[in-house]
Amino acid sequence: MKNITLLLTLALFKSTLIAQNSTCKCCTEKHSEFDFWIGTWEVINPDGTKAGENTIEKIQGDCVLQENWTSTTPGYTGTSNNFYNNKTKQWEQIWIDNQGQSLHLKGNKVGNQMILRTDDEKNSEGKTFFHRITWTDNEDGTVRQLWETITNDKDVTVAFDGLYKRKN
Repeated sequence: MKNITLLLTLALFKSTLIAQNSTCKCCTEKHSEFDFWIGTWEVINPDGTKAGENTIEKIQGDCVLQENWTSTTPGYTGTSNNFYNNKTKQWEQIWIDNQGQSLHLKGNKVGNQMILRTDDEKNSEGKTFFHRITWTDNEDGTVRQLWETITNDKDVTVAFDGLYKRKN
């Protein structure tokens, strides 16, 4: 009798797990496209100096990729929430730092790159610009993050270029 009760309990537990897994709204291939960025990272500038550290993890039932950045610049931190928007069929990032700055980026994965950009804005000179951030999933396990500001669809300024190396 104990064995039958144990078997029934295990069967019920297993069916509950299967039911829970089948209701995961964000367990799709599209929702995992940015998973290459998950991890605890040391971020290096092009000149070899340390830019900061970043931790990226999945939260909210695997629906949100949350970033927590700490710069080597004392007192500068920021957080982003990244998610695949089923309605618009694109990725979005909402970045907010401890200086009150924010960015809202949108885009998609192309090959081994996640490419997100802001909407067009006007600068103080009346010129149209936007920010584009590209994360490249490198074969060696590193990730390059390149943040560019594009003015008048032609003038490109690099705002940030960091190489993510996994911390052990």
